[in-house]
Amino acid sequence: MLRGRATSGCDMPDTTLPQDGLIAVVKRDCPTCVLAAPVLGELARRTGLTVYTQDDPGFPETVTSRVDDTGLDVSHRLKIEIVPTVIRLERGREVARTFGWDRAEWERVTGLQGFGAGLPAMRPGCGAKNVEPGVLERLKIKFGETGITARRIEIGRGEDEIEAMFERGWSDGLPLVPPTEERVLRMLQGTTRDPKEVVGLVPSDLAEATVEKIAINAVMAGCKPEYLPVVLAAVEAVLEEPFAMHGVLATTMYVGPVIVVNGPVRRHIGMNAKGNALGQGNRANATIGRALQLVIRNVGGGRPQEVDRATLGNPGKYTYCFAEDEENSSWEPLSVERGVARGVSAVTVYAGYGLQGIVDQKSRTPESLARSFAESLKVLQNVKLAPGADAMIVVCPEHERTFREAGWSKSRVCEELHRLTAIPGEDLVAGAKGIAEGGPPRPGVMVNKFRPGGIMLVRAGGSAGMFSGILGGWASSGPRGSSPVTKEVKS
Repeated sequence: MLRGRATSGCDMPDTTLPQDGLIAVVKRDCPTCVLAAPVLGELARRTGLTVYTQDDPGFPETVTSRVDDTGLDVSHRLKIEIVPTVIRLERGREVARTFGWDRAEWERVTGLQGFGAGLPAMRPGCGAKNVEPGVLERLKIKFGETGITARRIEIGRGEDEIEAMFERGWSDGLPLVPPTEERVLRMLQGTTRDPKEVVGLVPSDLAEATVEKIAINAVMAGCKPEYLPVVLAAVEAVLEEPFAMHGVLATTMYVGPVIVVNGPVRRHIGMNAKGNALGQGNRANATIGRALQLVIRNVGGGRPQEVDRATLGNPGKYTYCFAEDEENSSWEPLSVERGVARGVSAVTVYAGYGLQGIVDQKSRTPESLARSFAESLKVLQNVKLAPGADAMIVVCPEHERTFREAGWSKSRVCEELHRLTAIPGEDLVAGAKGIAEGGPPRPGVMVNKFRPGGIMLVRAGGSAGMFSGILGGWASSGPRGSSPVTKEVKS
């Protein structure tokens, strides 16, 4: 994986500190540091205080013994979070510390009294520069504290990073975000999990997907760090045996992983469950699904026209991820239906493809609308194929309202659709209706289009428009092929 350039040991800064005495870390761009500047000058005269300044070597003017720490090496070594910070050292070890301006605390740390006359008793400090976003990651890399173990690939000085990633085969066909060490380290801050933790083996190469490798691909996909727990859950889910990721990858059918997100994490990371929920425009929806696909490609080796043998594929194989609109639904969320406690964040992965529209703007009863849904479902894959694949129906708010006002639960809708999608056996015979596709004679038998439990309902979409959609599934759905898998999202 492409990473930032390593810093050699000879470049490490000199961060020698006094063995004994007082030190302070400050910055001019801090009102409290400016307020305390006279006190710092007095302490320097009385005790030989050494002041390290983060942003202006000339600050504070009240102190003659200033040390330029604009490189922030000393601040990082001391783990400064707030300025001003005052520390007492004895024999090279820290024995006391305080931050901000608090007269009583400064007296405790310094062992002196009678300073700061005319100043308020207390003022909060400011955030230190060494912990600012981007700066902390740079310093950790500089000091070799990242814990990142992935192989580093150097990019030539005249080589374009974006083009280099295309040439090395990492891209899904769209430009990638270069996964520098700073970006990967920042991404890993989105989870408490150990970067070295192995989440699973990714087919077809059965290569180990560590948290770190997944984070690298999340960077390339354009994710924010707070999305990483959802990406990790999605990877875990597709690697569960019932999902049959190798089969989903290798089939000549159109399918790829579809991710449905439930629970509080949807709102925390700003996912879209409303208008254009399956379309473009939302960063979380777009990049979480893309990150999963990049893991499959870059860790497991799942590349088109190689192990990925799809005849046509579908645009969802770039990314297929959306959130359920739980707040406005009368139905239980998909995750709850599948055994996760209400209020717990979870992802459900489903081997699906495309979007087949259900346009019904006239049905005002649940019976009529259910029949409309059922007739649309019957044509999945082919009107002559049954039992067929699973199906996920994304029910728009106006259609859900029709069922809700009639008191139809999600389970009742599914039961009715299962009943209504039964097809006379004679219609499925090869050659019937002039269509060669079909099966052996089954006269007098009604054949269900879907296996029991093979229809899932999810509410999403904009408040206007009677347009629901079917996400078709893999022909090898169910126990002998791919089944949906639901996983909780862990921090």
